[in-house]
Amino acid sequence: MLTIIEHLKNRYLGQKAQGMVEYALILAFVVAVAGYLSTTGEVGVAIQGVMDKVTTALGGTVKHS
Repeated sequence: MLTIIEHLKNRYLGQKAQGMVEYALILAFVVAVAGYLSTTGEVGVAIQGVMDKVTTALGGTVKHS
């Protein structure tokens, strides 16, 4: 009986960890793509414009480097 429980425990805990690693890799990929798009091309300009509007609406000053 204990061997069956150990087998099931190892099987399901291993799959759960694998799923978490897969989600982490997908999240890292999405963040990398979003970071790339936000710094290049028209998407970056659009995001910068939105951020400037938000900063101004909150009473801050817009500083571009």
